[in-house]
Amino acid sequence: QLQLVESGGGLVQPGGSLRLSCSASGVTLDTYTVAWFRQAPGKEREGVSCISKSGGSTDVADSVKGRFTVSRDNAKNTAYLQMNNVKPEDTAVYYCAAVIPRVLFDERICLMWGPDEYAYWGQGTQVTVSS
Repeated sequence: QLQLVESGGGLVQPGGSLRLSCSASGVTLDTYTVAWFRQAPGKEREGVSCISKSGGSTDVADSVKGRFTVSRDNAKNTAYLQMNNVKPEDTAVYYCAAVIPRVLFDERICLMWGPDEYAYWGQGTQVTVSS
């Protein structure tokens, strides 16, 4: 059974940077597509970015394009979300999620699958952007 644990959240000033980590245990992560979602108070869960099993393709939400970068190190069983030039509207609980993709699913559009497609979730880590 795959277990995911996020870390790296905290308080950061606008314009600053933060790197979130998603560590997997139980099974190897290299057969799973990994995604990052976030949820702010009173808002729906939003897809931020996702990465294919091999790391060869990624999908990024328009709201964070050019600022956030997803990556993974399968040897370390870990995925990352590098957040640069953060804004107050990035404040949210950030979750990593994973799924073994369906055969005909295109990993290049893994954000379009939506949160319901992802079977495994971490507990979330709070990111607060404030001066």
